[in-house]
Amino acid sequence: MKKPAVPLILNDFEKQEKEVAYNLGMPGLRIQYFRGPVWGKTNEQLKKQIVEGSNPITGKPAMPELVELLTKPLTAEEQRTGEVKQDLGPKTYTGTPDELQKLFLKKRYTDFLPVVLPTEDKVAEMMKFTSHQPTEILGKMNPGSEAGEAWSYTVKEAAVSAVMAGAQPEYFPVILALGSTGMTAVNVSDNGFMAGAVINGKIRDEIGLNYEEGAVGPYAQANTTIGRAWSLLSINGGNCGKVGTTYMGTIGNPMNLIGIIIAENEQKSPFKPLAVRRGFKEGENVVTLFMGWGILSAKNWAATVWGPNMNYPEIIKEIYDTQDGHLFGTCAVLSPPIANFVKDAGYDTVEKFTEWVTGQLPGAKPAARGMEINSGVRRSGGMFTVIVTGGSNNNYFSMGGMVPSMSVQIDKWR
Repeated sequence: MKKPAVPLILNDFEKQEKEVAYNLGMPGLRIQYFRGPVWGKTNEQLKKQIVEGSNPITGKPAMPELVELLTKPLTAEEQRTGEVKQDLGPKTYTGTPDELQKLFLKKRYTDFLPVVLPTEDKVAEMMKFTSHQPTEILGKMNPGSEAGEAWSYTVKEAAVSAVMAGAQPEYFPVILALGSTGMTAVNVSDNGFMAGAVINGKIRDEIGLNYEEGAVGPYAQANTTIGRAWSLLSINGGNCGKVGTTYMGTIGNPMNLIGIIIAENEQKSPFKPLAVRRGFKEGENVVTLFMGWGILSAKNWAATVWGPNMNYPEIIKEIYDTQDGHLFGTCAVLSPPIANFVKDAGYDTVEKFTEWVTGQLPGAKPAARGMEINSGVRRSGGMFTVIVTGGSNNNYFSMGGMVPSMSVQIDKWR
């Protein structure tokens, strides 16, 4: 259009926007920065902060500087081109193990925890548990921002991440299934979204996933390292998790470290497994990916007034009604005793319980992300998902905002 233009960006996004400019082939792009955030402020506050304020980076008055950026001819440096290239680290390394650990930290190839060094032998051992070729493109991932160009990664590169995470080779098909979706374990958003997955089928026992006490915590090698491998693949294969560019969580989320890998306690659950409710066969090995805010012990919700006689279905419904379901709906992670309380209250299927909790008409499709249901009545909690896991030693459960994204068969990656 041959008209000068300058993007106006919060100064907190300076590093990110410079990388965006590189990815667009314009590293010299002129950008005017101003102090944020701007949400939740009056017009008068915004006038003082931006119109009458200064560029926090240069210290110059914002408006005169903006005029200069729009009118001053481009320099030779500003006209040069360039782009950020994918960097997966050196193919080989001749230094000491300690030196390599330091290199991984310096280059941000890790989650800042020590890693198992991915030797050729260890990677080859991991590859024995899949029939897929090392050079096969497993997926393509983008952290959710133009700052992070979509990167492709191979089966072998996923094996490297699995070794680094400390995963056993028999876990590898699950890790490949996760990586095949292209869904990131670490999202760029300043909301600090987390990612998680629910695993169903016989593979839970085959690889030693924990679905008893401590089921959503890091208390089994399989649960912990599968989640960590997904996170490391997102960092190294998908350009995720770089603070200031491809990760902008304002406060952050501790669940970003390894995500939440949940194996359903199918043996003790009174309901059909999540995968079966999503259309798969009983016993089929399936992983269902989730994203959202995370979960919180229901003891911390105001609706949970504990006493000698507990109405858990009503408590779950009250918590659902307080949730903002527009993004991620409501997810209830129930221990087997709580699930049986629900069943004994007359809800012998998750579908019946969902209809009651969400106020749906019988047989209606589940409401998704805050959509209107029940002839125009909006329920705040949006889509409602039930997961059953954990021990039977007490009546505890967790709830929060997590929504299922997609379900993938695991055995196709053996």
